Amino acid sequence: MTKDWKVYAQHILDSIEKIGRIQQRGDILQDDILYDAAIRNLQTLSESTQSMPEVFKANFSNIPWKEISGFRNILVHNYLGNIDPMTIDAVIQQHLPALESCIRTLLKDN
Repeated sequence: MTKDWKVYAQHILDSIEKIGRIQQRGDILQDDILYDAAIRNLQTLSESTQSMPEVFKANFSNIPWKEISGFRNILVHNYLGNIDPMTIDAVIQQHLPALESCIRTLLKDN
């Protein structure tokens, strides 16, 4: 039996919240423990987006759903070698606010 999509949506929001708390503790560019924690939450977040309904994804074309899913594979399998902390920080800063807003809207409206 497949879990309700709202469970995965909540995983996404929980991961974003945890990343925010990680950032409050320090700079992920300077602290490898915080960096590792951020990566772990990005992995959970990315994996959870794969279980969101396609119809919802289509309504939010501003969210790079396929890239988020692919990012999970990079994080888990480290296809590109060592992941650049500056890239991880940029993903957090540039993409998480829009994703969070999208997920909150989906939960509110559905």
